[in-house]
Amino acid sequence: MSLQEYLSSRQARVEKALDRLTPAETDPPASLHQAMRYSLFAGGKRIRPILCLAAAEAVSEAGPGIEVPAAALEMIHTYSLIHDDLPALDNDDQRRGKPTCHKVFGEAMAILAGDALLTRAFQILSEMEAAGQERIRILGELARAAGTVDGMIGGQVADLEAEGKPVVEAELRFIHRSKTGALIRAAARIGGIWAGADPGQLEALSRFGEQIGLAFQIVDDVLDVVASSQGLGKTAGKDARQRKATFPALYGVERSRELAREARQQAVAALEPLGERAAPLAELAGLIVERAS
Repeated sequence: MSLQEYLSSRQARVEKALDRLTPAETDPPASLHQAMRYSLFAGGKRIRPILCLAAAEAVSEAGPGIEVPAAALEMIHTYSLIHDDLPALDNDDQRRGKPTCHKVFGEAMAILAGDALLTRAFQILSEMEAAGQERIRILGELARAAGTVDGMIGGQVADLEAEGKPVVEAELRFIHRSKTGALIRAAARIGGIWAGADPGQLEALSRFGEQIGLAFQIVDDVLDVVASSQGLGKTAGKDARQRKATFPALYGVERSRELAREARQQAVAALEPLGERAAPLAELAGLIVERAS
């Protein structure tokens, strides 16, 4: 099937799982569940859960069940976006072309909606049908990726503390590897773990995730410079105004694009031990680097 057909079919699986695993808007407390679902179903590309599905498929025939960890990844990602948009952090009024959660439901409810998505992610993982050791490994992967030591929250702290300061490449790579790359790497690893990857396969998926996670954030940095707010679905040009540590700030736009493509090449090369089953992952790497939003 074409890449677009692949994306459509996998997005449908993810959407169905998210709808099933997230409380209905009418379930009490209704106001909280409305806020959770508002942000969760605001039109994201579902890159992380689709990477999780594709990683599992690169190892074995991925049958029913993989949608649960894939949905947990998207819940964690959405929680991070809700909190990132708050006035205390990036203070953005738009996300995915719509008013941000706190603009619609208020800051207090947005904070709680993010908290609830984070908590729900670990609840559904703890209840998924999987061998006990496999479930524990997946829970650990996601907790580390979302956490403070080389994880998303730690990267967000480093990103905040680097604003307005001179930055060197090693620090910039740490920020990107942690803030964005950790969850993308986890998506690839969790898919592999769920599918029973052997150590060599899991190492290949890890290297792929590391490189494509870096490429993803470099492209985000570039798009903040060259794209419009309408095209991005969020406020463009904020990185420069906030004097954030970004690849374009350090290297300029064209060199940053080259670095993203180099990371993509390394990501695709890492997939060689997985053979033809990893072709969708390689195509997803191209989509991530060449995307316009």
